[in-house]
Parts: sequence; structure tokens; C-alpha cells
Amino acid sequence: MRPASREIARAAVQAELSLAAYDLVVEKGYENVTLDDMAAAGGVSRSTFLRYFRTKDQAILVALKAHVERMADALRARPRDEDDWAALRSAIESFVVPIYSRNPAGAQAISRLAMFTRALSGTHLERADWRTPLTAALAERHGITGPVPIGLSVKVAAALDCMGLAVAHWVAVDGTTDLVDLLREAFAALS
Repeated sequence: MRPASREIARAAVQAELSLAAYDLVVEKGYENVTLDDMAAAGGVSRSTFLRYFRTKDQAILVALKAHVERMADALRARPRDEDDWAALRSAIESFVVPIYSRNPAGAQAISRLAMFTRALSGTHLERADWRTPLTAALAERHGITGPVPIGLSVKVAAALDCMGLAVAHWVAVDGTTDLVDLLREAFAALS
């Protein structure tokens, strides 16, 4: 069954509000942003914002899921003749680079938040919700419509672990090492 157009519209609005909230948190820091600030960033009232999110954490989690969908779209858009590993690295960089290059200190803060805030850490570290859309996108690149071979799932899990380890290392050294270099080093270690 296809979702109703109302559900699709609600999900689109929720994603856009969450991305505006996420960008604001990256820019100003989690502790410096209120629900009112998030609502204003999305161009809606507090009461409208609260129809979509009960907490700041929930808005950030939805934004992370929206970023994963965009990462999956970036993976689908990679050249068909590019190997899976390079395509996965490029798709992940499409998520990391814009946030990191726009505001490294903010990206460092949001990474710390995602790693050490109880509500966010499980999603950030386990990435269970990240694997599904990326695995589906990788399968599409191979023209697979049925069950996904385990090898593709392993590639996605390894790529996400490379990202997670690169970000964790970057946070541990307080951003003194370039995040993109760390990401590429992590991928190179497994290639």
C-alpha cells in the first residue's frame, strides 16, 4: 500500500524542519538553541514545531535520518562503473564534507553531542537506521530487486564503521586532524 499524500507531505515538512534545526545546532551549539529557536529556523511557530517534535533530540534524530536518505541518493547517483567502495566513500563524504567545511567547530560539537548524548548515541553509534537505505541504494546500483546479498550489507556496515571511527578519532583529537583525511584513511585501511 502506498502512503497517502498527506503522510508524504507531513514527512517532507518534518524532514525540512529537522534539517533547519540541525543546521542551527551546528551553527550555534546544542545548548544555545531552544525549541523556539528551532521553530523560528524552520519558519514555523513553536506550537507547529511541537506537532512534529517533542524534544530537540527528536528533531536532531529526524535530521540525521534525512541526511542518510540524501546520502543514499548520492550513492545512487555515483557512476555505475565506479567500484562499490569508492561509491560508498563518496556518498559518505557528500554528508560529511558540507557540514564539516561550513563550520568545523559546530560539526565537532554536534559530533560530540551525537556520541555522548544518551538519546542520540545509540542511533549515531549503531547506525542501524543508516544501513537499510544505504544497502538498498547499493543494491539498486547492482540492479538487485530481490534479497540483498550479504556482501553488499557487509560493505555498507564497514563503510559506516569507517565513518564512525573517523568521526570518533576526530572528536578525540579535538578536530586537530582533518576529518576528510581521517575518513579517507579509514577507507584506505580496508581497501
